[in-house]
Amino acid sequence: MTVTRGLTKRRSAALFIQALLAGALVSAAPAAAEPVTAHGLSLFGSVKYEKDFERFDYVNPEAPKGGKLRYGAIGSFDTLNPYIVKGRPAAGIQLIYDTLMTLSLDEPSSEYGLIAESVTYPEDFSSVTFTLNARATFQDGTRIKPEDVVWTFETLKANHPFYNAYYADVVKAEKLSPLEVKFTFAVSGNRELPQIVSQLPVLPKHYWAEREFNATTLEPPLGSGPYRVKEVKPGQSITYERVEDYWAQDLNVNVGANNFGEMEFIYFGDPTIALEAFKAGNVDVRLENSAKNWATGYDVPAVKDGRIVRDELETGQGEGMQAFVFNLRREKFQDPRVREALNYAFDFEWMNKNIFYGQYTRTDSYFENSELAATGLPEGREKELLEEHRESLPEEVFTEPYENPVTDGSGNNRDNLRKAVMLLEEAGWTVKDNQLVNKETGKPLEIEFLLVSPTFERVVQPFARSLERLGIQSSIRLVDTAQYQNRTDNYNFDVVVGSFPQSLSPGNEQRDFWGCEAGKAPGGRNLMGICNPVVEALIDKVIFAKDRAELVAATKALDRVLLWNHYIIPQWHSPVTRVARWAYIKHPEPTPEYAIGFPNIWWDARAASE
Repeated sequence: MTVTRGLTKRRSAALFIQALLAGALVSAAPAAAEPVTAHGLSLFGSVKYEKDFERFDYVNPEAPKGGKLRYGAIGSFDTLNPYIVKGRPAAGIQLIYDTLMTLSLDEPSSEYGLIAESVTYPEDFSSVTFTLNARATFQDGTRIKPEDVVWTFETLKANHPFYNAYYADVVKAEKLSPLEVKFTFAVSGNRELPQIVSQLPVLPKHYWAEREFNATTLEPPLGSGPYRVKEVKPGQSITYERVEDYWAQDLNVNVGANNFGEMEFIYFGDPTIALEAFKAGNVDVRLENSAKNWATGYDVPAVKDGRIVRDELETGQGEGMQAFVFNLRREKFQDPRVREALNYAFDFEWMNKNIFYGQYTRTDSYFENSELAATGLPEGREKELLEEHRESLPEEVFTEPYENPVTDGSGNNRDNLRKAVMLLEEAGWTVKDNQLVNKETGKPLEIEFLLVSPTFERVVQPFARSLERLGIQSSIRLVDTAQYQNRTDNYNFDVVVGSFPQSLSPGNEQRDFWGCEAGKAPGGRNLMGICNPVVEALIDKVIFAKDRAELVAATKALDRVLLWNHYIIPQWHSPVTRVARWAYIKHPEPTPEYAIGFPNIWWDARAASE
């Protein structure tokens, strides 16, 4: 699971400002507040765990060490460097690296010291300083130094558009002492930036000094984390082994974690083959993203007799957006009425009934199932933020709650198709000889769906039939992972399936999702190519929110603007995460509130022998 984060001001800073506003700290020249030094960072105020805590509450401290976890991956890989644009990184490769701080899974967004044992930042959040743990070492025994942190930061920014955008407001990293490294920010008041920097993986400068960083490689890199690469079978599998002398194995944040002696990621040609491998006992754990498979694909003796366990796990993390993504760089998709019309042609209710076994819910927000989702009509601070841009926004932003088109699920989508025809007519399209053409150019509207997963063919096919009723010719292009990555990196597509995960505290990552610059850089996550001044302004309101209330209002406003511009056709989400596992793979009970429990699962030798 990819988790992104945003910010809320620390309680001490908030109390300081409240007191100042109340007149309790009035003076002609108020002294600057002392910097905050802490063992953790929280985006929701104070962290849950006190300094020198023993372990996270959700782990099993008695979890046995050993065994092997086999996990299925789809496609192939051709590099062990996940921090460059080139190549397809091997699954699990981030296991070999530690970060400055690490997530707690039972808090909405908190981090605690790992490579960095403490963090210091001023009240205005204009910089952050990390004090490294003196025991922190790379896997060759070399001590992790501030020079490694600085080099990693500069190298990642220079070699990958995601990191260049994510750390855009971090202008300098510098060594202060043998254990201290400081990051200076281009702006003050962005309370997210210290935590963004805390997620930095630390790579060994001395190792890469003799190698070309910006090149694909199958040479196992030197890491700093709990696992190292043991065996590589190019394009087939990669196996990691636990580092027995890992420097942080007894650190409080690692108690009960990293339990497997080995972890192997096995590649399969498609999800169907991967499912059969799991049922045959060649894979141990499977995250199931197919409703059809979950409903019909596990009718095997191992499920009936309990050797395979199927979990439906709930988390409080909220849902992001999965959608059909339009490439706005192509002229045919630049009119929002065309994009909206295509949503009217998408009959989710029929698909959910006939293809998904009723397991999904339509997604109506980029921040689904959270307080950040825009609901009803805008009011209060959210409305104030939107009013600043009223002339640049669709009137519906202020007058109508956003709702996806709905059908009765019968397959008779006539009313919605009529609405689609009206929108297309308004946008300058008409049907001629059973084909939808542009009134001015006579050019037909044709759409190619670029897919990498065969699973989505059965979703696109009925959608294509609805489009055909509008006179729109569509086609499906199924390609391998290498072709898909190349085409999406260079934005060479009409429509793809995109996913935009969100946290409960959005922040800088919103620039990478919807920011104008991110839509221009190859390999960025702004697949749509959004370049909207209102969106840009609201992203800044999210990033520089002064408190939780302001963050919620700004995010709701951003959500509403994204929805009413019809940049995508929203798809669906499941209220649970479906996990199938062989019974000898155990997880904490209960699972942590904001994740499904990995990497705190373990191998039960007794259950495996039964």
